[in-house]
Amino acid sequence: MAKMGPIQPTQVTFATASTSAASNNVSDAHLLVVEDDNSIRETVKEALKAEGFDVSACGNGSEALAMLTGPEANSVDALVLDLMLPGLGGLDLCRELRKLNNSTPILVISARDSETDRVLGLEVGADDYLVKPFGLRELVARCRALLRRSQRISPESTDTDDVIEHANLCLYCKECRVTRNGEDLSLAPKEYKILELLMRNPKRVWSRDQLLEQIWGIDFVGDTKTVDVHIRWLREKIETTPSSPNHIRTVRGFGYRFG
Repeated sequence: MAKMGPIQPTQVTFATASTSAASNNVSDAHLLVVEDDNSIRETVKEALKAEGFDVSACGNGSEALAMLTGPEANSVDALVLDLMLPGLGGLDLCRELRKLNNSTPILVISARDSETDRVLGLEVGADDYLVKPFGLRELVARCRALLRRSQRISPESTDTDDVIEHANLCLYCKECRVTRNGEDLSLAPKEYKILELLMRNPKRVWSRDQLLEQIWGIDFVGDTKTVDVHIRWLREKIETTPSSPNHIRTVRGFGYRFG
C-alpha cells in the first residue's frame, strides 16, 4: 500500500471489496474529510469511499464548522481533519467544536510528528492522531476503530447505583450528569465515562492500558498519553486545586485511582 503525503492520486492502490471489512456495521458511516491539499483530499475521500463509507469533503475549517453546527450536523459520524488549513486552522476547529459540546469523533492527520504536536492535538479535543505520510489501510483501520469506540455504551448502571456521591461530587448514572457543590459540570463523553468508572471503583488503581481498554476499547490504536490528557481535563473540572487533587490521585508507576 502506498504512503500518503505529497503524492498524486494515481500512486495510491485502493483496497478492494475482498480486503475490506464490509460486514462491519461502521463501514456505512458518514465521514467528513477536511484537507486543503486537493490531491490528498481526493485520495483520502476515494479510499474511504472504496471501503463503503459515505464521505463528504471540504478544504477549510470554516466550511467544516458550518457543516458540523448546521442542520445536517448529526449526519456526520466522524471527522478526518488536517491541522494546516487556511483561515480557521484544525486546532482552532477542534477547540470550537468541543467548546460547543460537539462530541463528533476527530481523527487528526498531520505532517507535524513531534510528541508535543500529538499531545496538543489530543488536548484540544482530537480523539486520535495520525502522522503523514501514512498508509491508506491504517487510515481506514483508525476510522473504523474511532467509530466503534464512539458507539460504545458507557458502563451499565444498576438500580442500586443510580447516584454515586463522594465529598462534593454527585454522579447521576441514568442521567449521565455530574454535579460539584450542587452545580452541573460540563463533561465530554469520555470524561464522564472515566469519572463514572473511577467513582464506581474507589481506591482501585487503574493503569493507562486498563483505562484505554475500558473507555476507548481494546481496538484503540492511538497514543496512551490521551489518558493523561483526559485525566487533566477532569481534574480541572472536579478538583478545587487541580495541581493537588483530592479526587483523582496519581499512583506513580501504576496509574490512577479515585479517592
